Amino acid sequence: MKKTLLALALFAVSLPVAADVSVTEAWARATVPGQKVSGAYMKIQSDADARLVAASSPAVPRVEVHEMRMDGDVMRMRELKAIELPKGKTVSLAPGGYHLMLMNLKQPIKAGELIPLILTIESGGRQQTVEVQAEARAPGSGMMQPHH
Repeated sequence: MKKTLLALALFAVSLPVAADVSVTEAWARATVPGQKVSGAYMKIQSDADARLVAASSPAVPRVEVHEMRMDGDVMRMRELKAIELPKGKTVSLAPGGYHLMLMNLKQPIKAGELIPLILTIESGGRQQTVEVQAEARAPGSGMMQPHH
């Protein structure tokens, strides 16, 4: 009996625990009629090494994890399989860097509207979801700017 309890206790200790992930300052760009894409931005922090591996939204047909970076004199954007979330560090999704692409929009995103986002986080071999509300901001209205 003691061996069984010890084995169960060791098994329980070795089970991966979901990371505690916090998301702050979530916002999205408002769009104009006919615009089919937008971006969403936020700050993410995890108490364990983790990765943002996907995002979705009930309000947006397609959401992709992207990176924008300079390649010489050319700005390049590409889809990423994941964004690393190192333990205890804040990772910024901001204009000009990591961000979420909101694609195939069926209608404009209006300033002040809340866009529900579901982030899929992977840590310790397990996946969990984090729900976020990103407030839409009009272009040029106090959007966070990247720091150099």
